[in-house]
Amino acid sequence: MTDAADAGDDAAADAPPLPPDLDLDAIREALIAWYEADHRPFPWRETDDAYEIHVSEVMSQQTQLDRVVSAWEAFRDRWPTVDALAAADRSEVVAFWTDHSLGYNNRAKYLHEAANQVVDEYGGEYPESPAELAELMGVGPYTANAVASFAFNNGNAVVDTNVERVTYRAFDTPDDDSAFEQAARRLMPEGESRVWNNAIMELGGVACTKSPNCDEAGCPWREWCDAYQTGDFTAPDVTEQPSFEGSRRQFRGRIVRALSDGDAVAVDDLGHRIRVDYAPDGEHGREWLDGLLDDLADDGLVETEEADGERVARLR
Repeated sequence: MTDAADAGDDAAADAPPLPPDLDLDAIREALIAWYEADHRPFPWRETDDAYEIHVSEVMSQQTQLDRVVSAWEAFRDRWPTVDALAAADRSEVVAFWTDHSLGYNNRAKYLHEAANQVVDEYGGEYPESPAELAELMGVGPYTANAVASFAFNNGNAVVDTNVERVTYRAFDTPDDDSAFEQAARRLMPEGESRVWNNAIMELGGVACTKSPNCDEAGCPWREWCDAYQTGDFTAPDVTEQPSFEGSRRQFRGRIVRALSDGDAVAVDDLGHRIRVDYAPDGEHGREWLDGLLDDLADDGLVETEEADGERVARLR
């Protein structure tokens, strides 16, 4: 995007997403040099394989990156290519997801379906544009942009919570989705989405965290940063995840784990396996369990049927 186009965008906004006198060249050079000198060595940063990057992006959704590393490596060892994943049994992929505590199991289902799309519709080669990548199952705009950036250096500016926090603090960007997107687009140097998006997310991940480490991390933007100059390190609120312990998400995971051997299990037997206080007619009994099974069935993960006069469940 040209500076002229950026100026047009800025004029249309209620408030400019970036200060008008910002030295963009100096800011870009400083951040890239900081990132290239030292950054966290996550293994997916050492590859441009679109499949491996896609897996890392799905695993990283609302999961600590340090926890993702071992899961990503184990997943890659088990299904090293998109063709291998497409040929896998979906129940095995879902069971892997559950065993590694990677969050909602429907992500595993979507990842498996996307692999089949890549094989069936693209001959086993990932499409390169964000628009085409967004056609894959479970791939939203953010993930499509990330894969395009990190695999093909063909993405737009990534905007996540870290990027919002950085631009809000450093350049007093208004707390508005459109303003954050404009700021991120204008900051990114043309044709350098791979290094830039990695660098700005790294800045938010290690220096401009909720409790900032400006000096300790050697933040390269201190001389331009409004928060560093004023001492006001407020940032947009981040919605907290609901407690996992005792949640429906926790028990959905237990159901998938209990069914992971592929056998059909009677509903009441399943209830006792996943909850010590299960009682068919109790508060957390058959009606509660049926609701969880219905949710999993809607997600395409579980199926139920009547067998010998009782309801049984199995992984699809």
